[in-house]
Amino acid sequence: MLTAVTAISFAAIFFRKTQPTDPLVAAGLRLAIASVLLMPWVVRAWRQGRLSQQAIRLSLIAGLLYGVHFGAWVTSLTLTSVVSSVTLVTATPLFLGVAALVTGKDRPSRRLWFAMCGALAGLSIISHHDLSVGVQNLIGDFLALLGAAAMAGYLLVSRRLGSALEPLSFTGIAAATGAVLLLGTALVQGKPLAASSTEALGYIVLAALVPQLIGHTLLTWSVRYTRPTVVGMATVGEPVGAAFLASFWPGIEESIAPMIALGCTVTLASVLLALWEPKGHQEPTR
Repeated sequence: MLTAVTAISFAAIFFRKTQPTDPLVAAGLRLAIASVLLMPWVVRAWRQGRLSQQAIRLSLIAGLLYGVHFGAWVTSLTLTSVVSSVTLVTATPLFLGVAALVTGKDRPSRRLWFAMCGALAGLSIISHHDLSVGVQNLIGDFLALLGAAAMAGYLLVSRRLGSALEPLSFTGIAAATGAVLLLGTALVQGKPLAASSTEALGYIVLAALVPQLIGHTLLTWSVRYTRPTVVGMATVGEPVGAAFLASFWPGIEESIAPMIALGCTVTLASVLLALWEPKGHQEPTR
């Protein structure tokens, strides 16, 4: 999960560098490239009879949630700052915590609730400094939260397969479904289905290779071995990595204010608390 969080921390930077490519097109092309690279595992799983009807059905549902997640979040990056957008899109564990309380499944432990409260405090510190009350920023904030809710749904759907979940084939089908949804929406809106420049295309490819294939595949794999709430909690570390990268990346260079540094420290400490397991303790696999 730590490797996954490191990988997904690059996503906001890569997508920022794809501008002025339309956000739906950039997100759709990322998923399309990833799905093509993952297709050999999908075909092999199909030929070996390891793709049940349930797995295919849940993969398609996850793909629709993928499309909503990326479409909403990448659009939010064009409306507000990197730190604000990434901070709000990682509110996933809060949605998962509510779902756990409502359904009574995967109920967070006391330690995890404490970590979630700490993460919320850290995210609040980051947001307080950077969020604006302007209409454009508020729309960006809402879209980022919508992306967080969709990712929570994705993790819950993935969890339903339990030990039968095959991350590569599952992610491949989900990515292809999300790509069709996003690129189809862009096509209906009359937007060109191409990157705005060669440089933008290069960053879209990087987004497919690093945050998608490495980051999201590892997150999906992790759901086999621990609760969705814990996996969602790990993603809260993304604003820390994104804020650090945005501070020096050429063409972005968003400075990190002292309050943001404090918020990142609180957030990271909360994530480490969530991932820490006392000696002899083991998370349930179902």
